[in-house]
Amino acid sequence: MDGLSLLLILIAAVFGVLVLLVGAFLLRRYQLGRTLGTFDASIRLPDKGWRMGVCRYTDTHLEWLRLMSLSPVPPHRYLRSSLELKGWRQPTEAEVGRVLPGCIVVTLAYEGSELQLAMKYPVYAGLSSWLEAGPVIGIGTWR
Repeated sequence: MDGLSLLLILIAAVFGVLVLLVGAFLLRRYQLGRTLGTFDASIRLPDKGWRMGVCRYTDTHLEWLRLMSLSPVPPHRYLRSSLELKGWRQPTEAEVGRVLPGCIVVTLAYEGSELQLAMKYPVYAGLSSWLEAGPVIGIGTWR
């Protein structure tokens, strides 16, 4: 084999890995979008600003997963019984370009800190219902 053949094999291998990575990202996004209890939501991280992702309801937690990641582990998990809905507002001028179009900014209190999520209004209605539908403290198995 000469140098040209090795170069072509290397280019083909790199291209193949890129195609597999893009396919894996698309498959993960498709799977998250089809899973019951998931919705598109941006999260505001205090030191990093707005990040796009997907939220997922579980029985006991609200989980936020990065949009551009292959990890199945959510970097942010919030205990349902510790979340308190504070309200919602329209995005500011500076936030409009950083969140999805037509979103509202929802403010939640979580263990003494403030959490902000940007989501569509119908999703907000579902989130507020999910939070309110939890069992009363002292009754049930998870609070």
